[in-house]
Amino acid sequence: LALKRMSVRKDYRGLGIAKALARTALDFARRRGYRAVVLNTLMLQHEARALYERLGFRRHRRYVLPTAYGRLANCTITTYRYDLPGTP
Repeated sequence: LALKRMSVRKDYRGLGIAKALARTALDFARRRGYRAVVLNTLMLQHEARALYERLGFRRHRRYVLPTAYGRLANCTITTYRYDLPGTP
């Protein structure tokens, strides 16, 4: 399962909304028998990366965005993976 474009408006951050959304996505995947949830985040998304790591996501790989701009700006993407225990 890939988690895409999860965001919370700035004036609602810090209220636990993103954590609740992420946990809901993990529960959804677990109930449906997925083995893992994978997501990508940009190097500039410090708060998002910290949240994912607190929730148990592990860094899976890092790479520079494979475009001319990505290479020029050294735009690094981090892929996170959350392995779901108890699934085949």
